[in-house]
Amino acid sequence: YGGRVKLAFLDFPLSEIHGQAGSAAAAARCAGEQGKFWEYHDSLFADSKLDEASLIERAQKLRLDKSAFRSCLTSGKFQQDIQANREQGVEAGVTGTPAFFINGVFLSGAQPQAEFEKIIDSQLALKGNGERLP
Repeated sequence: YGGRVKLAFLDFPLSEIHGQAGSAAAAARCAGEQGKFWEYHDSLFADSKLDEASLIERAQKLRLDKSAFRSCLTSGKFQQDIQANREQGVEAGVTGTPAFFINGVFLSGAQPQAEFEKIIDSQLALKGNGERLP
């Protein structure tokens, strides 16, 4: 889309379903500090183990600095941001994951790529003049 679309990722840990979802979200952010957010994020969905040992094992598999990762994970430094993300999602009507907003158009659940393209194309057409979606 030639820079006309921006991706923003917000955490929405489902702690009532996965008791350690908040820790997993924090772990992904800690991996992000070492440039491996998406790789770590994807690994969380490949294996549902979310206990601390599994979170650290994932970091090792991605060759993250184990000491820095562990320190980040135990610091709680992302806890407020993650909670704020969740509250923002609740206010927007999100009840589960994955959830997507494309210029205000809400999509819930896993969707085929074509569905995203259809909405993005229609929203860009509404904008006109090659403007960027906010």
